[in-house]
Amino acid sequence: MSDPYLGLLMLCLIVVVIMLGFPTAFTLMGLGMAFGFFAFYDPSDVWTNNKIFTLMVQRTYGGMTNDTLLSIPLFVLMGYVMERGALVDKMFHSVQLAFRGMPASLAVATLVICTFWGIASGLVGAVVVLMGVIALKPMLNAGYDIRLASGVITAGGTLGILIPPSVMIIVYAAVAGQSVVKLYAAAMLPGFFLALLYLVYVVGWALIDPKIAPKLPPEMLKVPIPASVAFLRDHYSTNFVVATIKAAFAPSPLLNAPEGTRITYGRIIKNLISALFPLVMTVALIAGTWWYVVIHPKAQFDEAQAVLALSKPLPGPTTLAPAKPQEETLVEIGAETTSSSRSSSNSGGGLIALDADPDNADSQKPDVYSPPSNSFYWYFGITSFLTLLLLINYYRKLRDEQFEILKLLVESVMPLGILTVVVLAVILLGITTATESAAIGAAGAFLLAWSSGSFTFERMKQAVFLTTKTTSMVCWLFVGSALFSAVFAILGGQQIIESWVLGMNLSPLQFMLLSQALIFVLGWPLEWTEIIVIFVPIFLPMLSHFNIDPILWGTLVFVNLQAAFLSPPVAMSAFYLKGVAPPHVTLNQIFAGMMPYMFIVIICMAIMYAWPGMALFLPKYLYGGG
Repeated sequence: MSDPYLGLLMLCLIVVVIMLGFPTAFTLMGLGMAFGFFAFYDPSDVWTNNKIFTLMVQRTYGGMTNDTLLSIPLFVLMGYVMERGALVDKMFHSVQLAFRGMPASLAVATLVICTFWGIASGLVGAVVVLMGVIALKPMLNAGYDIRLASGVITAGGTLGILIPPSVMIIVYAAVAGQSVVKLYAAAMLPGFFLALLYLVYVVGWALIDPKIAPKLPPEMLKVPIPASVAFLRDHYSTNFVVATIKAAFAPSPLLNAPEGTRITYGRIIKNLISALFPLVMTVALIAGTWWYVVIHPKAQFDEAQAVLALSKPLPGPTTLAPAKPQEETLVEIGAETTSSSRSSSNSGGGLIALDADPDNADSQKPDVYSPPSNSFYWYFGITSFLTLLLLINYYRKLRDEQFEILKLLVESVMPLGILTVVVLAVILLGITTATESAAIGAAGAFLLAWSSGSFTFERMKQAVFLTTKTTSMVCWLFVGSALFSAVFAILGGQQIIESWVLGMNLSPLQFMLLSQALIFVLGWPLEWTEIIVIFVPIFLPMLSHFNIDPILWGTLVFVNLQAAFLSPPVAMSAFYLKGVAPPHVTLNQIFAGMMPYMFIVIICMAIMYAWPGMALFLPKYLYGGG
């Protein structure tokens, strides 16, 4: 058998052995060592001098020196700390009350929490198990169809590996040698769009067949009103914003109220802050958007011009490369690595591309400043006006019951929401690297967990142990995949597959469909880790031939791999849920509930094929390139 066909045999064996249940990382290393020993075998030399041993060390060192991988244990630690901190229970209750008027309100609340919690933790197993414990029993007790209840938990739980910050995206970035932050930006819109499609499906199914999600009994829809809030309503105003403002300026009736209804002035101010929180966040979002789109680019351009004017004379119009995100230098797994270096900001504070040559003036020339188009001002103005109208209508109808729900949302969702937004914002805006952002997230998770009062030292030890276990698995996968890929290429397996694909004379669209279809089929027997580290590297070298953006292709892979958690027989989400589900919930019922979401994933991918801008818009806008 020739060497290229030995490479194909090695590829087939890895699939068979993994399906037999052997550990993926050590299977990769074992087959890589065995076939590599044969590839490098020299009868005239001592077997201990076989080059496979040197290759093993080189590939291991290559993975160890990739600084970007430091973000993996930190993001995993962030997820496990928040899981052990038991921060979800109160959040589910408050979100369920907020969506109580919608069809299938418990399922909608479950999907929202799965999406939100998946973003914060990025751990599919943890999200599915946690939501299975918290949400499955209430839905079944309310008469929800088992397929609806199980499907929304399993499908919603997988969104955590798609919407940043995601470990899967970091793994792909390391394998493909791509920018983590650009991939994060590319996956943002498709991730939320897929969550929206899930939501439309759940609500639509409930509207078409109300029996699958009966209306909740009145006692589950009522919000208990504290005596102090009722006193505010009765003595100040039925509108709670007016009541809290009046109480803040004239607190004596409330301070002198009967025992049980009396509250402190500090509590009055806290109520006012909670009531005004939506307004503050909306104004902050509008102002931040205006600053980033209109003010910041002009200020950055002026500073860069001033720096260049001081450094050397400018003969004419110059060009300024768009600001690049700060990030570690990514090196493809298996390639020789050098120490990652971060370029420093210029004295004016503008961000410079990390791969820019500091001695090359052309790499830092400022562009001619172009203000936003007139259409932006129209869209921004109309959107801001409509948003403010919605806020006015909301506050006009804000009563004591709505205020209690708002207060519950502020107390349970706001801290975690702010942490998640900060972690994503500092990455996407180029303020920190992915690793630094992960460190911020882990530190913030510890603070939130400790402030909840339920995060004990024992739970902290569990979180650290699970982080170490998960990180070790990922690191061994990198070592195994690096060695396996190198031996596969040395034997000529990569070349024979490339020759076969290129000989088919496919168009770029046909190649995209073929590669994604193969990954979709591989998702049935394999998990996303095996697909990313074994099969994705086979397709990557061919992307340049078909002129396909690896950022777009990778984002399609991320969406595609949602199906890997939902497709039997290795649908891990189903097994996670079955472990905490009541005995009468069978695996077949869970599988039946998951299947429609696989078709929704395919619909999302089809829309992305038709409109690649869903994935490429944000990277191009933030960083000036795909």
